[in-house]
Amino acid sequence: MLLNGKWYVTHAGLLRLAHRTRCAGIRVQQVSEFCDVAVRHWVFKATVFKSPGAHGFVGYGDADPSNVSSSVRGAEMRVAETRAVNRALRKAYGIGTCSVEELGSHPFPHSPQNTYAARPNGNGSSNGQLSLRDKLCMLIRNYELDPVLVKRYAADFCGTETLREARRDLVEDFVSTISREAANDRAALVCKLNSYSQPEEVRP
Repeated sequence: MLLNGKWYVTHAGLLRLAHRTRCAGIRVQQVSEFCDVAVRHWVFKATVFKSPGAHGFVGYGDADPSNVSSSVRGAEMRVAETRAVNRALRKAYGIGTCSVEELGSHPFPHSPQNTYAARPNGNGSSNGQLSLRDKLCMLIRNYELDPVLVKRYAADFCGTETLREARRDLVEDFVSTISREAANDRAALVCKLNSYSQPEEVRP
């Protein structure tokens, strides 16, 4: 999710990643000694197990009325649990990007303007917003796609020899298309990308 010119992961996205990589389980525990029901201050500990019997990755999350959005006041306990799970998942899968649910009292963005980057002039970024290249790189990282195959797919989609030669409007269409395909059915997208693999030359 893009918020004020910066990218953040989401709780739903982290859970999809865990499901896709066959995470063995997530254990969540309330840290009672740091909780105070009277002031609605909650602390949780989450442990992510990537495979059965594997070492767990631990993350902590806290929440109280001072560090949550007004739209979720009264749900501080659930926010704390979500934050703990997010931090544990980010540790387990090596994701340095903060999750949007960890953003203190910042209001959760609902409008499309906050979700997607505005189009900068040219191929680079402007006003701190991501370029098309950065958006594509983010998609490749988030969905663990082969960057070489993505570039070949992009060139074919745009009708050019290389992605570099494609018009900007075609690249924009491609980024939107592959983003939708990845979100709807990653397995089908991977199969499509594999069709762009070039067979190795066999010498007699």
